[in-house]
Amino acid sequence: MRFKYNLIKKVVFPISIFLIHTCFAQNPITFETSGGKQSEGYKDCILWYKKLAEINDKVRLFSLDTTDAGFPIHVLLFSSHKKFDPALWHKQNKVIILVNNGIHPGEPDGIDASMMLLRDLCSGKIKAPDNVVLAVIPVYNIGGSLNRNSFSRVNQNGPESYGFRGNSQNLDLNRDFIKCDSKEAKAFTKIFHWLNPDIFIDNHVSDGADYQHTMTMLTTQHNKLGGATGKFLHDVFEPALYKGMEEKKWFMCPYVNFEEGNVEEGWSAFYDAPRYSCGYAALFQTIAFLPETHMLKPFADRVKSTYAFMQTVLEQSSAYAKDILESRKLSQQQVAAQQQFALSWKTDSVNYEWINFKGYTADSTVSKVTGMKRLFYDHSRPFETKVKFYNTFTGINVVTKPKAYIIPQGWHAVVELLKMNNVAIDRLKKDTSITVEAYHIDGYKSYPKAYEKHHRNYDISMSSSKQEIKFLKGDYIIFTGKPTDRYVVETLEPLGDDSFFSWNFFDAILQQKEGYSDYRWEDVAAKYLDEHPEVRKLLEDKKQSDKIFAMSAESQLRYVYTHSPYYEPEHMRYPVFRLVN
Repeated sequence: MRFKYNLIKKVVFPISIFLIHTCFAQNPITFETSGGKQSEGYKDCILWYKKLAEINDKVRLFSLDTTDAGFPIHVLLFSSHKKFDPALWHKQNKVIILVNNGIHPGEPDGIDASMMLLRDLCSGKIKAPDNVVLAVIPVYNIGGSLNRNSFSRVNQNGPESYGFRGNSQNLDLNRDFIKCDSKEAKAFTKIFHWLNPDIFIDNHVSDGADYQHTMTMLTTQHNKLGGATGKFLHDVFEPALYKGMEEKKWFMCPYVNFEEGNVEEGWSAFYDAPRYSCGYAALFQTIAFLPETHMLKPFADRVKSTYAFMQTVLEQSSAYAKDILESRKLSQQQVAAQQQFALSWKTDSVNYEWINFKGYTADSTVSKVTGMKRLFYDHSRPFETKVKFYNTFTGINVVTKPKAYIIPQGWHAVVELLKMNNVAIDRLKKDTSITVEAYHIDGYKSYPKAYEKHHRNYDISMSSSKQEIKFLKGDYIIFTGKPTDRYVVETLEPLGDDSFFSWNFFDAILQQKEGYSDYRWEDVAAKYLDEHPEVRKLLEDKKQSDKIFAMSAESQLRYVYTHSPYYEPEHMRYPVFRLVN
């Protein structure tokens, strides 16, 4: 009897697992049972992924750092060879694709599309390429996802309910990749560098003009990505994605970067500064795509096109796996050797490409709200035409990277972000005086209104000089010549579009800590001028050239003060120093 029992156990148990697996693989998600009208909520989504991981050995679900909402970030890894070690994947020359969903939970298309895609990969409905592995963040902005409503996306056609754009701090997480004010961004940074993905997909829904396309694609700007990877992306991989989507009957076009209906002049590619997901990924030579389904298309169509897009990326990544890996490796070497870096980019208004665009004729009618003219798109007058797409960017504010940057250890918030982004950092082993290039902030403006919890600095002017600075044991030194150089340069150089200085990390230097009483300084200043005629000459020259200055005793006293050793050197001196020899 015991033998028979064990035999039955060995036969029935595998069959039951097979039936559970088959049943789950065929089980529709909420999106499907609702006829494409509903999106999965956060808790049900994670529960679904847990069940998938329990019955399928090709997936593993990881629970990682806590978010601002108090819930952990999850990452699901899919591997047809059932190995879940990113370091091993790189050794085995697998193309690693990272998919992020729900960064804006009111745009949930990727949440549902990813569930269906992973279910179909596990069941074999879609053949999983052996040379590609997939990592999926099911829901990134958990706080926003739990804040469900039916009204905040007034421009959007479904689903019936969805999350809110802001996270639990009311932050837009697609502006947080550099500054990391949220726990989500810190967790993502760790995930990103743990995986070190070759391709990154961040699923979104668009806002703006009305047109026929269901799917548009915002791509890492190829000039900004640069090097071998930028060339491969523009010349080979992007065209392959457009062709693959067309074969699936989803006629994709670049992200539509206009709203007022004037398509004749074309449009420029979106400028993906490093605060955004695509711009952040480019700092590490990762190809990034931000698929933007069109807000007015039915939710069902948007989810299906997002599914098709991710499937197409999988297919083309497999077909071009060798090219992807080789170009990225070469790009990393090129960045390490690169000496000059652009800190800003502008659209080249001369060079353009012709793209196919399927739109609706823009017209005007009388508003039922205001009684005045309003824009509307006439769906009875569709058109297809070729338009100019300005997809060439030119680098400006070019800087030569130093041999190293030195940061006094008090600026720990910046150092922690550098460490989090895998930047190699050494520490001085003893107190040392070093001749460095130091920046002085000569002028700047700050935005009067808060932007993502900051009053950002802009319109920055500065000068530089050689100075001998006494550094202390334990101060940080960052040597360049590494693949992380682009991240280091763009964050530490003050003129970078999303530099740490622009995001207020160094604002303490902008406030003077010591000062003087006029009556006391008058006597000290007079003596100082007697002893330093060269400063007196500067003062007299300034009075001759600036009549307003000549009439202000206060300005003249301050001028002498700032040209004397009594003035604190730390005021307006940028506390990241360049070692250039």
